[in-house]
Amino acid sequence: MLDSYSIKLIRWPLAQSAKLLDKCGATANQITLTGFLIGCMALPMLALEQYTAALVFIVLNRIFDGLDGALARRQGISDAGGFLDISLDFLFYSLVPFGFVLANPEANAIAGAFLIFSFIGTGSSFLAFAVMAGKRGIDNPVYKHKSLYYMSGLTEGTETIACFVLLCLMPQHFALIAYIFGALCWFTTFTRIYSGYHTLKQSDEPSI
Repeated sequence: MLDSYSIKLIRWPLAQSAKLLDKCGATANQITLTGFLIGCMALPMLALEQYTAALVFIVLNRIFDGLDGALARRQGISDAGGFLDISLDFLFYSLVPFGFVLANPEANAIAGAFLIFSFIGTGSSFLAFAVMAGKRGIDNPVYKHKSLYYMSGLTEGTETIACFVLLCLMPQHFALIAYIFGALCWFTTFTRIYSGYHTLKQSDEPSI
């Protein structure tokens, strides 16, 4: 819901940073992999209940996620790069609640499982529609410089980052936050399935 606004705010600093990285010879895929490895460090930090350190790794991962896209726009967007980026993004998203489960299984296991379950809903509906939209040549009206069709919803990247930040700042309330955000993710899933189905069904109908 907020991605279209946050992208406008960070576009210029990301573009300037990407320009420097390009001059240094870095590639978008290298930035994607580096950012994912940095993000993976959040898992042991969460398991050890070092929430401030985990938050630093989470924020760094998201910065690198923005940088790889900005760099790809300079060097040329590729399907392979887009595939790598989105695959590692979803792995990272699931990694964070799993870390809270490891930190306190008795208090967090069910809520963490529910949150990961909700991520499966948003992720699968997002990716399934992206495949069909690409197959049918349906244009992306909002994110024109992405390798995949980015289907909007109530919970997008910006909201997910905000949720992770909130979890790290208030880990004692993990279950409550996870249940609330998971429910919002399911709202996004249902609306994506509904709108995606009707969009594809409409494209199936022969034009007169």
